[in-house]
Amino acid sequence: MSQPDHPADSPADTPPASPFERLADFAAIPRVSGLALSADGTRLAVAVQTLDGEGTKWQSALWEVDPAGQRPPRRLTRSAPGESAPAFGPDGTLLFVSARPDPAAGKDAGDPKPALWALPPGGGEARPVVTRPGGVAGFAVAADSGDVVVVAATHPGAGDASDDEARRKARSDAGVSAILHEAYPVRYWDADLGPAVPHLFWAGALPAEDAAGGAPEPVELRDLTPDAGPPLGAGESVTLSPDGRLALREEQVPDGPAGRRTRLLLVETATGDSRVLVDDPLADVHSGAFSPDGAAVVCVRETTTTYAEPPDYTLLLVDVASAQGRELTAGFDRWPSAPQFAADGTAVYFLADDDGRHALFRVEVAGGEPVRLTADGAHSDLQVARDGSALYALRSAYDEPPVPVRLDPRATGQHPEPLPAPGGVGRLPGTLTEVRTTTADGAQVQSWLVLPEGASTESPAPLVLWIHGGPLMSWNSWSWRWCPWVLAARGYAVLLPNPALSQGFGQDFVRRGWGEWGGAPYTDLMAAVDAALERPDLDPERTAAMGGSFGGYMANWVATQTDRFRAIVTHASLWDLDSFVGTTDAAYYWEKEWGDPLTTPKRYEQNSPHRFADAIRTPVLVIHGDKDYRVPIGEGLRLFYDLQKRGVPSRFLYFPDENHWVLTPGNSTVWYETVLAFLAEHVLGQEWQRPALL
Repeated sequence: MSQPDHPADSPADTPPASPFERLADFAAIPRVSGLALSADGTRLAVAVQTLDGEGTKWQSALWEVDPAGQRPPRRLTRSAPGESAPAFGPDGTLLFVSARPDPAAGKDAGDPKPALWALPPGGGEARPVVTRPGGVAGFAVAADSGDVVVVAATHPGAGDASDDEARRKARSDAGVSAILHEAYPVRYWDADLGPAVPHLFWAGALPAEDAAGGAPEPVELRDLTPDAGPPLGAGESVTLSPDGRLALREEQVPDGPAGRRTRLLLVETATGDSRVLVDDPLADVHSGAFSPDGAAVVCVRETTTTYAEPPDYTLLLVDVASAQGRELTAGFDRWPSAPQFAADGTAVYFLADDDGRHALFRVEVAGGEPVRLTADGAHSDLQVARDGSALYALRSAYDEPPVPVRLDPRATGQHPEPLPAPGGVGRLPGTLTEVRTTTADGAQVQSWLVLPEGASTESPAPLVLWIHGGPLMSWNSWSWRWCPWVLAARGYAVLLPNPALSQGFGQDFVRRGWGEWGGAPYTDLMAAVDAALERPDLDPERTAAMGGSFGGYMANWVATQTDRFRAIVTHASLWDLDSFVGTTDAAYYWEKEWGDPLTTPKRYEQNSPHRFADAIRTPVLVIHGDKDYRVPIGEGLRLFYDLQKRGVPSRFLYFPDENHWVLTPGNSTVWYETVLAFLAEHVLGQEWQRPALL
């Protein structure tokens, strides 16, 4: 739908134009992510994405935010490749990863690879401090000592950096891109695994510039994981004890013929010797964090799923010396994540979905029930001030993009004002409200409803049902990729329900949909739609349904079960469950829920949408990316073919170079343009308008 231009000098009594009315304005909104707090608590760093000069890609830069909320934000870095993953050293040095060129490198240095850079605490020029032939994928810094460990992919058998570089060059010179796999898996999300795999390298204390500003000596790296091999190497998750003496890493080990599970290992950084800290044959153990004195680790225990039961999560407190552990959140009917110790070590903070929010909790190490500290919003990137005076996090909600906030370490019911930071979306083109309905089996389904401006009894708005992915997640936070305000700016209401399988509503609520995707999740969605359409400001005759990933599966399922909607949009969707489970990047995970399709076909037969394709009458827009390894492109190709051969009105928006998500500005804009044109045609009855660049 075309939108009128809004002049900059609109009359004072006219509301300012919303950036959601023009896709170019929407794409240009700065996007805040990542958060790092300095050791002295006086500086926060965030990563901010903005469009480059050509408008063809997003660039990430680091900005400083005042933790006290007094000073305006200040940009710290500028480069075309951008900067990410900020973390402060104990002396205030800001470390980050960037593929920016080294000013000291010669003109024959070749294309720069991601490296670890350091920005001095007093300002000045950033300098590269750790490089590797394949680039630096991540790093960890010790809170007290400032020692550093980096993660970098290395070819099997490479003795040092020069050997690794020679092996890379030999493959390139020979025109070889093939990878020989001898163990599962072979892909992950949009990445082909191998031949190089992640290793952990000890960098130690990073050298400072000399007094004359000259370049320091190159950092000598020592491989802490020389035996790391394919397919997953040493993994990419590592954290250091405050004194730098121990590195805590996650290791994936075989679990059955082709399965994997995760355990925690401790590595002595001085020697490279490692030992198992937590290894549970019935669970994945991950997301570990050290206590301030380094004597304990808190981590997440995620039970292995089975055909009968979904996963469950708890926090473990583990003694580093003895490896003895105990549960911190036994009986807590939510799924804790991202734990961190309080500054004095007497409590643990963690995040968990709770009733359509992603809330911050505190639990005492000595025992007791977890206490929820935040009233609303979705929180991430939690930072704990070392003096115990404050917590910092990014908070978002469906009416608020991510913003940094300062929180009290103990107060409940908090919703503090945002700290001054880049970004902000200005006026939203509508309002957000909450809707609840009770289903036939007595369950309560919570939903968010975005209402466009002007919706009324006299002019009811068309309704679009948006179904979340996962499936073990919930709608609770801002999304740039699935932003309901883009639709609200064009007059649509958007319903975002949390049906069975959604987390944050208790284990029984997840269990209602486990292995029965076409059961309670579907009936919950329909109940949520029915409840919303009781409102006189919504039009029950003009509705559509859309979703991505699991939400795409549900959109396909909806299309086979009802013709109540005028249009279906299905993105990165599962269509033939048997085909999907054998080609996805982690087939063993899905077989735990559905079983082997050859020996236990019941759930495939009952829940696979492709078996009911003959029932589809609703026009369908299929969207898929070729680099999607989680839901491989074959699902989209088969779905589109099945629709076409049955004469169902359908279109296929295909992205040859995108993955499970559409991440580049141009393709993201085309995604929205195509969805809006499809909805306008079938929901609003307008003539089809093909996007100009397609």
